Amino acid sequence: MRIFAIAEHRMGELNPITLELLNLANAIKGDGTSEVVLIGKDVSNFANELVKYADKVWIAEHESLEYFNPETYLDVLNRIFEGNKPDIVLVGNTSYGLEIAPLLAVKLSAPIATDVVNVDVSDGIVVTKYIFQGKLMVDMRLKPSETYVLSIRQGIFKEGEGVSGKIERIDITPSESKRKFVQYIEPEVGEVDITQADIVVTVGRGIEDASNIELAEELAEKLGGVVAGSRPVIDNGWLPKDRQIGISGKTVKPRLYLGLAVSGAFQHVMGMKDSELIIAINKDPEAPIFGVAQYGIVGDIFEVVPELIEQLSKLKG
Repeated sequence: MRIFAIAEHRMGELNPITLELLNLANAIKGDGTSEVVLIGKDVSNFANELVKYADKVWIAEHESLEYFNPETYLDVLNRIFEGNKPDIVLVGNTSYGLEIAPLLAVKLSAPIATDVVNVDVSDGIVVTKYIFQGKLMVDMRLKPSETYVLSIRQGIFKEGEGVSGKIERIDITPSESKRKFVQYIEPEVGEVDITQADIVVTVGRGIEDASNIELAEELAEKLGGVVAGSRPVIDNGWLPKDRQIGISGKTVKPRLYLGLAVSGAFQHVMGMKDSELIIAINKDPEAPIFGVAQYGIVGDIFEVVPELIEQLSKLKG
């Protein structure tokens, strides 16, 4: 299959979702190719990185492409796809991707599926996603079509093998767009990106108060990780929204997930169950989190965590 990914970048930084799209493309392409379209101004440095993960990098550079504009991007993509028809087009399930995906699906007369967490191409195109606010996971078989457009949830396909590809530059002057870029307003940025962390220390409702977050932060510092939270913690305002793990938050796949007083509600577990190592500390022996943890400690975090910090301090001298 010929799988195309649409690269996403902003303000001089490549969104990691682009590499995740290519990991998925390489996993499902079979004897076909993984290709990525890179659109922008002065983005050659991104191409040199992407070529390590794609069979081909299509790069379209022009002054008018400096800022994301779905109309001009669609024009560029349409011209590329006219002579290079994709079997599947992958975009991130981000504000960027969700704006361009439906426009592209209409242009290509293609079925579209959003917020996808798995793709099976062994017998037609079957995608997996959550419905009813994450209470159910469903497999959906898409109707037969020459092309499909899929938006992929971030943090799912973080691992994949490298590919040694090639770069092809295309000379395109986009058509003039009715939509004009006026100003980029920098959003509030969190201190860390929990989806990229190797070690995540997560606090649940049992942390009891915002002042106790310091305990988790101290432990995370000793481990070289970051602090995240379950929904009750975020709803109480004890941690910012970008630290939430779960269906209504972010999906993480760290090497180590350490849960402190996290009960393990289904919605939360769906956002961390694929972590390499899960360790849970909870004073309730019946807490659902123990059902997914490889190691568990039944105890009070206010007794266990200080001891962990002390022992880690001794180990580090």
